Amino acid sequence: MSSEQCEVVLMETSDLHGFILPGSYATRCGVPYGLARTARIIKEIRRTYPHTLLIDNGDCLQGTPLTYYHAKVNSLLPNPVIACLNELRYDAAVLGNHEFNYGLPYLRNAVEASDFPWLSANTLDASTGQPAFGAPYRIFELENGIRVGVLGLTTSYIPVWEQPQHIDGLHFEDPVSTAQIWIPVMKTVGKADVIVVSYHGGFERDPETGLPTEPLTGENVGYALCEQVEGIDVLLTGHQHRAIENCSINGVCVVQPGNEGRYLGKITLQLERHPEGWRVTRSKSELISTAEYEPDQTIQQLVGEIEELTQTWLDQPFGFVDGDMTIRSHAAARLQEHPLIEFIHRVQLDSSGAELSAAALFDNVSPGFGEVITMREIVSNYIYPNTLKVLRVSGADIRAALEQSAEYFTLNAEGQITVNPAFLSPKPQHFNYDMWEGIEYELDISKPAGQRVTMLQRNGQPLGADTEYDVVMNNYRAAGGGNFAMFQGKPVVKDIPVDMVELIADYISGRGRITAGVNHNWRVIGGVTSN
Repeated sequence: MSSEQCEVVLMETSDLHGFILPGSYATRCGVPYGLARTARIIKEIRRTYPHTLLIDNGDCLQGTPLTYYHAKVNSLLPNPVIACLNELRYDAAVLGNHEFNYGLPYLRNAVEASDFPWLSANTLDASTGQPAFGAPYRIFELENGIRVGVLGLTTSYIPVWEQPQHIDGLHFEDPVSTAQIWIPVMKTVGKADVIVVSYHGGFERDPETGLPTEPLTGENVGYALCEQVEGIDVLLTGHQHRAIENCSINGVCVVQPGNEGRYLGKITLQLERHPEGWRVTRSKSELISTAEYEPDQTIQQLVGEIEELTQTWLDQPFGFVDGDMTIRSHAAARLQEHPLIEFIHRVQLDSSGAELSAAALFDNVSPGFGEVITMREIVSNYIYPNTLKVLRVSGADIRAALEQSAEYFTLNAEGQITVNPAFLSPKPQHFNYDMWEGIEYELDISKPAGQRVTMLQRNGQPLGADTEYDVVMNNYRAAGGGNFAMFQGKPVVKDIPVDMVELIADYISGRGRITAGVNHNWRVIGGVTSN
């Protein structure tokens, strides 16, 4: 290449969720992903290309027993995620929504321990209106004089999900209007040749057709950023855990590298020098799968001590199960009552004193409980750092919530009840199907959506539409998370600020033995069920 041309490579990780080592904490079996594998690709690209930048796009600090152990059990050791990002010489990181899950002191400690800047132009100090975590953007000047500006943005929907004390004093501004303010500044004051927006959020519309793919709540505004903001060359995205490559929207090159280190996002930019500065002439986005790469030994050794302590902690026995509480079919566990969900209800009702309970089976990985319950089983089944809230809601609200949950199902061509594709793409949302305790109900999937609750009672009597009930649910759902708008703004009767993992562990250890069982208070009908 002549001196008037140059190639720059951007590397992106996103939604690592604390997944460093290539092993399952539930089964201890190896898995073909994780940051340790990604590290090999990063080092290989740096050896191949002289001009690179490495950016994490958010949600790296929370998500595995390793990160939970560090945050909740033993924070004296260095933060394992930050240690790895420092070792890999990340150039910048963006705040994700899960960065706030362990509270602001934990997050600020992680930021202070980082050898790189954390960027989020729209996460503001509510008292000053200024970015709360340092500079909104960073200009990186490469050896050949090319100036790459990176603007960090975070989904502004965080207050809908997060516990108020975890974001106290913060304000989340709209990412689109924020980008419209800062990008001209990056060009004029920062003299950026290339504008990169690293946005912890995804796409609200289909990248090809522009048609909405979800309710336009503002949770994801990636498409709007490409359409409504001038001057963006590259948009790094995340949050939705999608694998997006070879994609351009309105001339903006975009990428999204999945989650848990399954891919490294790679953007290759071709630039030419003009009298007014360098200009992007071509761009290409691609994903590099980590499955074929061996784990990096330096990364493995770096977290070896805290990983060993975590594994020992995970094997602590808390109690025993009488009966069968294992999950053999996650689909069946959502169609018919399962002892694990019944047990979650018991914990929620016991901890809250509420009369009704709503709970979900979060994913299709939860193993249930074996005969001996260890912390490994607890954190494998309850994967989020949720707390509980008791809301006062009406019978009409409960019916509306059940109708929304019933949309999780549809009938296939053979008449079998199966999962609605809308709950599988752009990312799986099994956690947005709730099962209830304290009421009796029936969902008929052969009926049209919105008319599927064919029976709804409490103690044999129909629920009054205007009658009020106290319901315990996790803090995500209580805030309306999952587009359960009927819960937003409802009176909070009780707030239980203790992680569910701790509540479950305390419940089991306090009793020694728990019994597997169900009371058959609900059923799903209307199709040929299949396991």
